[in-house]
Amino acid sequence: TNSFLQIFRILRGINVRVLVILLFLGFGYVFYIGASTSPIIVFVFSVCIVSFLLSIYLTKWVLSKDEGPPEMAQISEAIRDGAEGFFKTQYGTISKMALLLALVILSIYLFRNTTPQQESSGLGRATSACITVAAFLLGALCSGVAGYVGMWVSVRANVRVSSAARRSAREALQIAVRAGGFSALVVVGMAVIGIAILYATFYVWLGVDSPGSMKVTDLPLLLVGYGFGASFVALFAQLGGGIYTKAADVGADLVGKVEQGIPEDDPRNPAVIADLVGDNVGDCAARGADLFESIAAEIISAMILGGTMAQHYPSGFILFPLVVHSFDLVVSSIGILSIRGTRDSNVKVPLEDPMTILQKGYSVTIILAVLTFFGSTRWLLYTEQAPSAWLNFSLCGLVGIITAYVFVWITKYYTDYKHEPVRTLALSSSTGHGTNIIAGVSLGLESTAIPVLVISVSIISAFWLGHTSGLVDETGSPTGGLFGTAVATMGMLSTAAYILTMDMFGPIADNAGGIVEMSRQPESVREITDVLDAVGNTTKATTKGFAIGSAALASFLLFSAYMDEVSSFAREPFKQVDIAIPEVFIGGLLGSMLIFLFSAWACAAVGRTAQEVVKEDYKEKPDYGRCVAIVASASLREMIKPGALAIVSPIVVGFLFRVLGHYTGHPLLGAKVVAALLMFATVSGILMALFLN
Repeated sequence: TNSFLQIFRILRGINVRVLVILLFLGFGYVFYIGASTSPIIVFVFSVCIVSFLLSIYLTKWVLSKDEGPPEMAQISEAIRDGAEGFFKTQYGTISKMALLLALVILSIYLFRNTTPQQESSGLGRATSACITVAAFLLGALCSGVAGYVGMWVSVRANVRVSSAARRSAREALQIAVRAGGFSALVVVGMAVIGIAILYATFYVWLGVDSPGSMKVTDLPLLLVGYGFGASFVALFAQLGGGIYTKAADVGADLVGKVEQGIPEDDPRNPAVIADLVGDNVGDCAARGADLFESIAAEIISAMILGGTMAQHYPSGFILFPLVVHSFDLVVSSIGILSIRGTRDSNVKVPLEDPMTILQKGYSVTIILAVLTFFGSTRWLLYTEQAPSAWLNFSLCGLVGIITAYVFVWITKYYTDYKHEPVRTLALSSSTGHGTNIIAGVSLGLESTAIPVLVISVSIISAFWLGHTSGLVDETGSPTGGLFGTAVATMGMLSTAAYILTMDMFGPIADNAGGIVEMSRQPESVREITDVLDAVGNTTKATTKGFAIGSAALASFLLFSAYMDEVSSFAREPFKQVDIAIPEVFIGGLLGSMLIFLFSAWACAAVGRTAQEVVKEDYKEKPDYGRCVAIVASASLREMIKPGALAIVSPIVVGFLFRVLGHYTGHPLLGAKVVAALLMFATVSGILMALFLN
């Protein structure tokens, strides 16, 4: 083994040097293409790289904290092994499916008609097919890396939080927040730098804006693959991780509390480790992939819209989304660093409510976000033809930022134990399970109302602010409406890194509580982690609400992008969808039904997986590894069916109605039916998600 270790050391020594050289070459290349594209891209690259450096500092800071007594470290190791094992298997499955899909995309792009834009830019079918597939794979890869990195640090931070909880609550909070901040900065940074690198690479390689080649306004259309790759990974990461975390949770509670009457995180219960692993893969990795996808899709759809605007106005419209999200990294970093520990760790401080501390940091972030948003609109969206347009757009951004704040507040109201709804629910539990479930369902149904009103108001006000901004097309009709809603979505996501930090805080605090309980720490320590855990549950729900809200705003954009794409292929206008046509109405019905079927399959999957856990009974030294393996394999098996439903159904419906339309003399029928399917599915999806959250 000695000689083996020496070889390993030499390899490691070489690898560090090689890595440094490769990194330098990489940075050099990135800045070279950035500089030859536009100074704005250089700014975006610089901000992303600085935020990566900051996230490395945060990791170093977190990992320098002690791991506590050996019994804590032991449990943490079991969690780490479980999470990494599951992650390898899950992403192995996802990458196989992604490669398969890449081949499908390649063949579709090779055999389909070219659009007028492609013809004018001189891109052949083969080139555009390869570009789309490459972007798809890069999006999937970046999304996977972002998820993995988030989980990597959370499985190491949990034990450090439980160790710190033996000293002071404030220190425990700070470690959890900084560990969360690391993963949040990486997720947002990866999304932004991935798109920026793609954009700059295509710009340089395809010789954009030189005579006879592609126009810069059509360039964003090539990035669509990236967003699709990201959402493909997010779908399965959410499904696999979600089934895993909930099945383990339900399984652990059914075995422990109900069958055996043992406390929540008792070490004798084999499902406990699986439950704690689930928090990491479900909430860190999956939520990371989910917000990565929201941000990527939103940046790309806004860049495509900006491309349409930039045909008459400055090209700042295209790069604007990248700049907004770069500033997100800056303001969220300041927000994260504003949460400090107390000077003297030996004095037992009375416990402040962690939620107020997090809320203060969020307020700091919001105020800075508003200022930077006004700055970036003035910098990039100012045009002589409409000198006040930038002000309208910065107000759109303000609408988005307020929407985000209101969403966070609404979710907090419905899920935090200090407010009316949760207290009423607790009261109804005093008369048994039945009344508890009835009250819970009604509360969930009720909680869809205010968010929908908020989304409706923000979409309309952003649309009108954009519409009246004074930007017009050749015919003189106003064009800024859709771009206004795009800017509102950017505003909503302009504090995404801080929101993600609060989210990642949840599973880390939850894990810390589990480790404290399992290593039989004194009651005072458990009290601290319990408060952190309760707050963590609220912040997790908050992020889900936030993700739903931003997805609702973004879906409106994607919808118009879909219609533009159809009209450029069909070479005839495709402006509205008429629900009064029976086939289109059926498409809408099918779309709404899909959401319910998808939810049913996902719930059934959780139920079946949980049953397998319950069968693994508890012993004095339980077999944690076996339990983790059971849940892992079951949840990967179960995620395929609902996932395939979401991907295959629009294709099948579109194809059927396309054939029908061909025989009835309506060539665009398929596209219209799919449009209705997507629109209705989005609407019922938003409502369903709010209800379940």
